[in-house]
Amino acid sequence: MENVLFNCYIFNKMTEIDRLVLGLQHRIRQLLDNVSMLEKEDNGNLYAAVSLRIIELELAEIQDLLDKLNRTTNNYQQLSVQAANTMTELEKFDHTQVMVKQRENQHIKRDLEHCKAELNSTSPAPTLSPGTYELVYHNYTYIFASIFLGHCGLGRMVNVSGPKTYSLTVYGTSYSFGAWGRDAHPAPGDENKYWLVVLSSSNAFGNFIRQYSSLSTIILGIGPTDTHISSSNPTTNTIQGPNMVMYANALYYNCYNTYSVCQFNMTTRSVSTVALPSDTGYNNKFPFAHLGTTYSYTDMDFATDESGVYVIYATTNNFGNVIISKVETSNPPVLNKTWFTSLHKKTVTNTFMVCSVLYATRYVDKEIEEIFYYYDTKTNEERYDLRIHIKKLQTNIKYMNYDPRDHLLYVYSDQPPKQKQ
Repeated sequence: MENVLFNCYIFNKMTEIDRLVLGLQHRIRQLLDNVSMLEKEDNGNLYAAVSLRIIELELAEIQDLLDKLNRTTNNYQQLSVQAANTMTELEKFDHTQVMVKQRENQHIKRDLEHCKAELNSTSPAPTLSPGTYELVYHNYTYIFASIFLGHCGLGRMVNVSGPKTYSLTVYGTSYSFGAWGRDAHPAPGDENKYWLVVLSSSNAFGNFIRQYSSLSTIILGIGPTDTHISSSNPTTNTIQGPNMVMYANALYYNCYNTYSVCQFNMTTRSVSTVALPSDTGYNNKFPFAHLGTTYSYTDMDFATDESGVYVIYATTNNFGNVIISKVETSNPPVLNKTWFTSLHKKTVTNTFMVCSVLYATRYVDKEIEEIFYYYDTKTNEERYDLRIHIKKLQTNIKYMNYDPRDHLLYVYSDQPPKQKQ
């Protein structure tokens, strides 16, 4: 029994090391991309300082990961000493089972040698078997932020860190509902673009999408391109509510005053729709909420992950509980497979998808948002006990979505950060 427990402990430690190495590789690649972008930008020093500040933050995060890796490897060295002592004791124990113990010790030695080889290897980090991973987030607004997650196949999420970046929108504190991010499946040449939508009418409705060429330009609000769905706001097929995503050069959102999904093609400026079930909640029937408030016109949430686009909503036939439907991104869009959960939508403040798993958050207090629930669409497993805390910069998170390209969580919140004294 002691040998079994010891081997499991070694495996868990090495899984943690592998996870940290994967995180380092991701952050270093991202840092190189940002440095390359900074070298190419011809901005007359207008916002180079902002780009340099972003790079400084990334270097600090890389150093933090290195410190964690060093602490983990030190623990591993202590385990090696403990293993040697354990094998010595086993040799003296129960002489009638000497051969059995020798075989067990050989397994332990082989495991340790394998761990050492993995730790000292300079080859790329392995693709991990099911385990755990972390998330980092971007915050925009009124404020925005981002969070590193990992890759599919690492198991469920265990931690959220960040924000990596945060800033006021170009509109300052005028509009407290909106969304932002990157196209999860961009056209060639559009990989570095960011989009921003603010609900400029009654904090509930929008009629145009603003795009920027890079993270630096969206932070400073420089050189935007606006694409209008309609000249008036609100009207047929304009945006209702803050929950939307960009996928393959099309914006997916709740159509104004209907229970339909709208697909707005950014190139042709045309709108296609697909209706959800007729008993689907809209116009604040099943919004996101907590005990202190409801989030207006959040009856439908849209999410992207590695497999495409989803819509999250609730119906009266499902007692106001969350339903997940896969949206096929054809023109017009089509609803595909649907999953029914036991999660009541009004107990949730936000949802997002990662690796075909739905995660839901709830409001804890002004500083903490908690990821408490997940539903795995591949296994139909449902859990309410995650208890993963997100440290907030602002009181209410109005929008949250995962980008499968950079493995970051994009957030739009409702209040600017507190000024340092």
